[in-house]
Amino acid sequence: MNTGSDEPGEVAVAADRARTDETGTDGPGAGREGEHGLGSRAPEFVKARRLLHLSWQVGVFVVGLAVVGAGIVMLPLPGPGWVVIFGGMAIWATEFVWAQLVLRWTKRKVTEAAQRALDPRVRRRNITLTAIGLVIIGVLAGIYLWKFGFVMPWKIKDQ
Repeated sequence: MNTGSDEPGEVAVAADRARTDETGTDGPGAGREGEHGLGSRAPEFVKARRLLHLSWQVGVFVVGLAVVGAGIVMLPLPGPGWVVIFGGMAIWATEFVWAQLVLRWTKRKVTEAAQRALDPRVRRRNITLTAIGLVIIGVLAGIYLWKFGFVMPWKIKDQ
């Protein structure tokens, strides 16, 4: 699978490949030590009872939804919005394959972006563009101050 491809039809193929590549078998949780395959991470006694497992999934979904909702509220307000949203996705990923695939895709993209950002040419370009932007902002601020002066937004009168 190409790391740059985001085709929706490849999700099922990606799930099968991830399950087979990481675990060596088709069963979840049968992989290397410390890694889990795709699927539920509920305790075995919960998975053994259909109604209990369904209740477990509903509970995980509701808790994850509350955390994601709180993260969405934090986006325009003060708070770590994106961190909380990804925390909610991690909660969902304990039970749902689609969330596990989204988190794997996100982790892969963040890792690729970090590797690109560490490239010396890219870093030089970003530093150059930032310096040019700061010079432009400084010049514009200087022109504004030269033309209009520094005026406080409130009027203070000495009495």
